Amino acid sequence: MSETLTTPLPIVRRASRVRQFYTLTKPRVVQLIVFCAVIGMLLAVPGVPDMKVALAATAGIWLVAGAAAAFNCIVEQHIDAKMARTSWRPTAKGDLTNAQTLTFSAVLCGLGSAMLYYWVNPLTMWLTFGTFVGYAVIYTVLLKPATPQNIVIGGASGAMPPVLGWAAIRGEVGPEALILCLIIFLWTPPHFWALALYRAEDYRKAGLPMLPVTHGPAFTQLHVFLYTLVLFAATLLPFIAGMSGVIYLVCAFVLGAIFIGYAWKLWRNYSDALARKTFRFSIWHLMLLFAALLIDHYLSPLL
Repeated sequence: MSETLTTPLPIVRRASRVRQFYTLTKPRVVQLIVFCAVIGMLLAVPGVPDMKVALAATAGIWLVAGAAAAFNCIVEQHIDAKMARTSWRPTAKGDLTNAQTLTFSAVLCGLGSAMLYYWVNPLTMWLTFGTFVGYAVIYTVLLKPATPQNIVIGGASGAMPPVLGWAAIRGEVGPEALILCLIIFLWTPPHFWALALYRAEDYRKAGLPMLPVTHGPAFTQLHVFLYTLVLFAATLLPFIAGMSGVIYLVCAFVLGAIFIGYAWKLWRNYSDALARKTFRFSIWHLMLLFAALLIDHYLSPLL
């Protein structure tokens, strides 16, 4: 009887520890990264790419992105502990030590890099590793605590996934991949500043110079709106460059108009609830925009 009662406990503890390590990888963020990388792979060739290479690239990028997220949790554990949005993370709560987290990050990065180097190509491995350094070191360590433009400058590394996917299949970085990179680069500030607006007090407590903290909400709201306008222009580039057809163009117009509408309302009649809606829609905006690009890629030649 006593064995029956006690034996499940180690299993529960192991499952809990696995869950803690999984949480370090910021699964929702990484899923969006991998989604954009896969879109880059599929757009890189007219038909279906080499699936063995595509699967290896997807797994490798996923692992390295998870490693960067885990490293970020080490660097920001004291900041995370002060913020309601992040105080539940295992590093912030002290459930995992720095040594455990750093080892986990190193293992993920090593495995992912090896997969990319040997099963994909060296260019993709170096680009992915450069993205790791850009996010985990340049953005997290240097930019984020130093300047309210952190998300703008640091957004370059977050915009790289479609370039990684393109390079995995083509073995080069083409202008089409850079257009996709530009779209994400311009999407990042209005996406993140919408979040920062209704989390401004959290950032103030943590001592981070986010734009709503340093320049005020009105200034930030205006810049969210202005960036959506520039982003809208950038989303038309795939059509202008011949990457896509009318299907994508219509979707880009509709999605862009909705995003601009949210940003306009946010600027003229702010509320935390509206900022949350804008932030959530921004995620759908990027996903649906890239999905439309993919659908157009396969359907336009048939029309």
